[in-house]
Amino acid sequence: MTSEEFDRLYRGRLEKLATSNLSDAMDKLGIAAAVIGIVPQWGKTKVIGRAITIRMIAAGAAQSKAHLGVDAIFSASPGDVIVIDNRGDLNNNCWGEILSMGALQKKISGVVVDGAVRDVDTCEEFGFPVHARGTVPITARGRIVQEAWNIPIRVGNISVLPGDVIVADVNGLVAIPAAKINTVLDEADAIAMKELAMVEALRSGQSIIEVDQQFNYEQMLKSET
Repeated sequence: MTSEEFDRLYRGRLEKLATSNLSDAMDKLGIAAAVIGIVPQWGKTKVIGRAITIRMIAAGAAQSKAHLGVDAIFSASPGDVIVIDNRGDLNNNCWGEILSMGALQKKISGVVVDGAVRDVDTCEEFGFPVHARGTVPITARGRIVQEAWNIPIRVGNISVLPGDVIVADVNGLVAIPAAKINTVLDEADAIAMKELAMVEALRSGQSIIEVDQQFNYEQMLKSET
């Protein structure tokens, strides 16, 4: 699927959904795909796109021919998301201003890091979304290197494959298996519509008890099969 086809089929629908809607849908479908603690490091940015994956490792444990992220950025298509597995490390950064500018040139949607980043102020000036577990000023050079890219990785407690659909916002992160995107979107749309109806009912003056009983909120995520 080309980036243009992805945008035409899915981006608009995903922009209307929060990660909470998508996580609820995947809970209902029995798919483990949500990660907590990875949030925007500036503003309230939202990142949507297909995953280009990178796995980091301690310097000296593997040989790296290029600086981390360079190959992935160069190979990415417009709208893709760089997803970095740094095992939740908050002591060593693995993304900063140079990589952000390189990613902007390739029209990459943003970066998601299971670990720390730096140069967040400059990334904000660039307007490049950076989602991570935290920030540090420390360089990656001499500390961590890229072990491999475009391979299966772990982010939090879930697996992320190249091409999985990433959505990250202020609530956290979801990684939707590419083969399940249509099913997940249909379920998430239905959940979002039901929750909107509940909010409108409350605004119209119904009590929270009345709305809960009408919509059976507690049972909403139970499978109908």
